[in-house]
Amino acid sequence: DPILRTPEESEEESNDEEEQELRISEFADDVSTIPGIVHQYMDQQIKEGVREAVQIQTDRLQDSLQRENDEFLCNIDENMKKVLKGLVKNQVKEQVSRILPWIKESVNAILEAEVLT
Repeated sequence: DPILRTPEESEEESNDEEEQELRISEFADDVSTIPGIVHQYMDQQIKEGVREAVQIQTDRLQDSLQRENDEFLCNIDENMKKVLKGLVKNQVKEQVSRILPWIKESVNAILEAEVLT
């Protein structure tokens, strides 16, 4: 036997069905936004990963360039010291060769004066 329903019961069932359809529709809308959220998250993660990788490479490159620069400056410093040492040595030789005859004359004059007195 069919169950007899009052108009109020039919209206309540109708409201329940509409409410359920509304919930299903909202759920479907929520589910449809998931790929966009995942895509946005992945974009953000990829950008951050790339930024970090670029920063690491930049730091490594700067460190490498700094080491090369330090080595270059050290070589220049050593070469300058060698050149300056050579220049000073030559200047000392020139000065000694200029004053040596004068020193000899002075010493000879002093010795002659001592011998004669």
